[in-house]
Amino acid sequence: MLSRMRSLLFLVLLLAMFGCQHEATPPSGPAMPPVADQQPEPAPTNPAPTQTMAIATFGNGCFWCTEAVFEQLRGVTRVVSGYSGGRVENPTYKQVCTGDTGHAEVLQIEYNPAEIDFKTLLEVFWKTHDPTTLNRQGNDVGTQYRSVVFFHDAEQERLTREYKQKLDQSGAFSDPIVTEISPFTKFYPAEDYHQGYFRANGREPYCRYVIAPKVEKFRKVFGDKLRN
Repeated sequence: MLSRMRSLLFLVLLLAMFGCQHEATPPSGPAMPPVADQQPEPAPTNPAPTQTMAIATFGNGCFWCTEAVFEQLRGVTRVVSGYSGGRVENPTYKQVCTGDTGHAEVLQIEYNPAEIDFKTLLEVFWKTHDPTTLNRQGNDVGTQYRSVVFFHDAEQERLTREYKQKLDQSGAFSDPIVTEISPFTKFYPAEDYHQGYFRANGREPYCRYVIAPKVEKFRKVFGDKLRN
């Protein structure tokens, strides 16, 4: 009996030793880290460079005509027709047309200085209207049609005054330039139907006989500065 118990005890010890050796045997091949420890690699980042846009505000007659000119320039990203330089908050087109609000019909031009500079915009401004007629552009008469530059900073003011002086001294115009040069205060966008007027109403008589010839002349003079 004692001999049998010793044999059973010996068998249990062998099984225990064999089991421990099996659990401790490492798997073949290189050790792999636990799945929980694997972190996804961050996606490569290559953000597009930000561009700082600038604003110019010009009044040079009916904004239906002038908008059609400036929006074709390379480097100009947005052109909005509206009102500036007056005394009434949020004026309507009907109010501005009376001449009693003091506003001028203007364009607010957003542009990329890396593609087009303020001096070039001034050149287009002065070459696409008559800056010698006070409160008038052709058949459009009233203070709302005055020639005006509303400058946004000291540099725009300096460039505008220098450019105007050079034009006067050069005799480019037979009469003195009457363009108003004033600090920008507020801009009020015109009603929706004024925006993109020439593009939306190109077949109307005013567009065909007044705006279209002006745009065509502009394209011939500034062909190298137009959008592709």
